Amino acid sequence: MSTLNGKTIFISGGSRGIGLAIALRAARDGANIAIAAKTSSPHPKLEGTIHTAAEAIEKAGGKALPILCDIRDEHQISGAVAATVEKFGGIDICINNASAINLSPTLETDVKRYDLMMQINVRGTFLVTQACLPHLLQASNPHVLSLGPPPLLAPQWFAPYPAYALSKYAMSLYAMGMAEEFRAKGVAFNTLWPKTLIATAAVRNVVAGEAGLARSRTPEIMADAAHWILTRQSREFTGQHCVDEQVLTSAGVFDLSSYRTVPGEGGLETDLFVADAPA
Repeated sequence: MSTLNGKTIFISGGSRGIGLAIALRAARDGANIAIAAKTSSPHPKLEGTIHTAAEAIEKAGGKALPILCDIRDEHQISGAVAATVEKFGGIDICINNASAINLSPTLETDVKRYDLMMQINVRGTFLVTQACLPHLLQASNPHVLSLGPPPLLAPQWFAPYPAYALSKYAMSLYAMGMAEEFRAKGVAFNTLWPKTLIATAAVRNVVAGEAGLARSRTPEIMADAAHWILTRQSREFTGQHCVDEQVLTSAGVFDLSSYRTVPGEGGLETDLFVADAPA
């Protein structure tokens, strides 16, 4: 299978950045996409809403369902999943894209920020997956893809921002456990993480500032890698912790220059939780 035509995708977040790029790549195949996010009105510092995302998806060739949903609320999640199934008849793919980030050390992590990361990254990922699973179990090639890092337990990644690191690693550990739990039932659980910084609002506002965008790749590299993963046979490709660059190399794509925000050689910055320099 090399297309997502006719597949129904439920994605948390997705009104901008990597989530939207993944949705648009699937839309070009003719997929049905439910954007379950909490931005319904324009934000002064963040581009995009569920409505602008839906318009872009429809323009790209897919079918869209914008759903106002805060994944900290289990009732909103169940309502969003029910609305998706009512409109499209089921769910084939669940993408855990929504995430909160705060790169602070222990003594500078306030309770509000701590709780936000745990509620969205950890609890939200679990609850979205749990709500989608009854429908995924009825799909022909079901996938769950979470945007989490390779779960290499290196102290260097936990020391600078332990709360954030724990919350992201939890997403990957859920995928690891559930891949085995649902292996016999044919539901694939995988994770995807970027090798380099990706030009998103999080990189600009939290990680590296405006200058960091020039050392980044575009979200499309993650979208193309996600597409490759989601078109694998779910019984054969599961329990994998993928990095975008490695995925595309496996797919036979070796020239990644088109994904650079600034053309030319050098200047890319390696992302958090991956050790080797980018190609």
